[in-house]
Amino acid sequence: MASQNEQNGSQTPTSHGSHGPAAPMTARRSGPLRGALKPPGDKSISHRALIFGLLCIGETPIEGLLEGDDVLRTADACRALGAHVERLGEGRWRVEGAGLGSLIQPAGALDFGNAGTGTRLMMGVVGGHAITATFDGDASLRKRPMRRILDPLVLMGVEVLSEAEGGRCPIVIKGTAEPAPIEYRSPVASAQLKSAILLAGLNSPGRTTVIESEASRDHTEKMLAYFGAKIASVPEGEHGRRITLEGRPELKPRAVIVPADPSSAAFPLVAALIVPGSEVTIEGMMMNPLRIGLLTTLLEMGADIEIAHPRIEGGEDVADLKVRHSKLHGVDVPADRAPSMIDEYPVLAVAAAFATGQTRMRGLAELRVKESDRLAAVAAGLAGAGVDHAIEGDDLIVRGTGKVAGGATVATHLDHRIAMSFLVMGLASEAPVTIDDAAMIATSFPTFRPALERLGASIG
Repeated sequence: MASQNEQNGSQTPTSHGSHGPAAPMTARRSGPLRGALKPPGDKSISHRALIFGLLCIGETPIEGLLEGDDVLRTADACRALGAHVERLGEGRWRVEGAGLGSLIQPAGALDFGNAGTGTRLMMGVVGGHAITATFDGDASLRKRPMRRILDPLVLMGVEVLSEAEGGRCPIVIKGTAEPAPIEYRSPVASAQLKSAILLAGLNSPGRTTVIESEASRDHTEKMLAYFGAKIASVPEGEHGRRITLEGRPELKPRAVIVPADPSSAAFPLVAALIVPGSEVTIEGMMMNPLRIGLLTTLLEMGADIEIAHPRIEGGEDVADLKVRHSKLHGVDVPADRAPSMIDEYPVLAVAAAFATGQTRMRGLAELRVKESDRLAAVAAGLAGAGVDHAIEGDDLIVRGTGKVAGGATVATHLDHRIAMSFLVMGLASEAPVTIDDAAMIATSFPTFRPALERLGASIG
């Protein structure tokens, strides 16, 4: 029998507060993967589309919204802060905003589940308003450090009323109706940190500036401009940017078309490269230069990838990728590429395991503070599958031989990207690869299993 959600396409999917018993999943050596696939909408854009809808007065229509648990948590938070958020059909949503400066006090805690992006961006939003809010989430989110977000917000006048040890959730912050305009030099290349400052600065009576020595993803800047804010981004040093925002703009609602997420596209992309005989088309992938570090790296490794039909959708560059099975070779991945592919290193490690020769991925310190310690989790998964590897400082070294023994049961640590990466490994390894829990895949790629099965993958 169809579920109620399946029967009623316009019903809003619901986020769930805790995962039930572990749901192991196994991937087995598959025949050629063939066909076309459109990955889910980009998670970064989906979070921001809802948030900007909240901050506008009027209706913001959204198409292609990622309906994973992380994004649904942000939708719930927008409702709690005064927006009317409605699902019209699959991927089609509308937000009737409360307006900048007019958010309401939430009645309860803002529970973000596993959504680090939603948590950190919304801290900036709340910080720029005279309201108090509690930020909390699941066991994984409670382990993730938030101090780097809180520090600049405190400089802007936000009060941290309580926090768990080390600046972790649950965190209670009291925002301010008069955020102080600041010039802040970011200690790390982090789009979430930059975005939190800019979102708080929206309600500032002055000019907010963020300086980055390494440029991070620029979705927030593009969307601010798209919704009518006055924002400038200019080069700073060799690789950095200086971003300046004029406070208290009149944001105007705009339609948002969410492009396919490069971080989700990474899994069928790598699967097609490593499964012999495969030929897969990935449709509508975002091609923002600050998001395609994995694509750049795979091309350097000898991947057969054709970029077709480049176009603009929702203010972002988009294209289709035609991907064929390829004999990959090891490469040296520079540290300055990390911001453009930080979420893709686990699946790149899988590609490197099937390549011939050494791949060295440099400067991966940020992986230690993601949903899990991804560097340690990837290393453990590689070890279980018989892949020669090493960690030297913040570098991951994978010595590929062109084939992988497999046979591992990989601990995912409630991390969706670890889960999907090692399922991809199992599609081409000599023995199956099992993950201990597939439940968290729903946070970013709810249709992962059926989408890959339609291409011919053996997952169950």
